[in-house]
Amino acid sequence: MTDTNALVDDGSDKDDKNGKGAKKRSPNRSRGNVFSRLALFVRQVVAELRKVIWPTRKELVAYTTVVVVFVVIMASIVAGLDFIFTRAVLFVFG
Repeated sequence: MTDTNALVDDGSDKDDKNGKGAKKRSPNRSRGNVFSRLALFVRQVVAELRKVIWPTRKELVAYTTVVVVFVVIMASIVAGLDFIFTRAVLFVFG
């Protein structure tokens, strides 16, 4: 993806007091109004989404099943620990 907000330091401007050279804005940054910049952003997002390797339905079901099973197991562990600690606190404090 093209970085439209990049600053370019070509070292050609020596107007700086430090002698380091002034940073120039990229030409894409200052061109166009807000709508053309928004359109550029959307085009870049679509271009990136075309590069994505999407999972097949079978892979998606498998990944979803793994996540749901893992969440259920972790929720059971937390619920069990909560129950044990609640019983322990009630036993100690009455």
